[in-house]
Amino acid sequence: MEQSPSTVPGGRFPRTLELERQVVALLSHRATRDTNKLHDERLTLGDRMADHLAAIAGSWRFIIGFAIVLGAWIATNTAALSFRWDPYPFILLNLVLSCLAAIQAPVIMMSQSRLEGRDRLRAENDYAVNEKAEVLLEHLTTEVETLKAMLRDLGSARPLVPSSSRTEPSGPAPREHT
Repeated sequence: MEQSPSTVPGGRFPRTLELERQVVALLSHRATRDTNKLHDERLTLGDRMADHLAAIAGSWRFIIGFAIVLGAWIATNTAALSFRWDPYPFILLNLVLSCLAAIQAPVIMMSQSRLEGRDRLRAENDYAVNEKAEVLLEHLTTEVETLKAMLRDLGSARPLVPSSSRTEPSGPAPREHT
């Protein structure tokens, strides 16, 4: 039988050999990783504290509780007849709110920055999984194309037995039931 120009000795396509090397390398390790675990392992005590503060400060419980404290502060200082620790323009209240905002804002931004880092880890993991799937799919497609080419070659090959001497496949003769 004549060798097809697209094959090399051994019946493999050159591109298939390279793909098989890539597939073996890719199959030697898992592409998926637990990005949450990886991210949590890198957190310091300060990072955990910032995340906890951001979780508390961003909750409805905190907002409602803070609104109650503000309302009580204003009501107490407005209704008090004798001792007003922060009279009407509420300068002390403004100072407290400014200090709270000055401390909270950077802490919340640090927490958001870490969440971006977690998202970046997820994106890198997704990319690695997709890359592995792409190479494996390309390998499978090449293997299917190789099999199709082999079947085409077999179909166009001359039969070994002349067509006049071909017989139906013989098997055990059917039994007659009596």
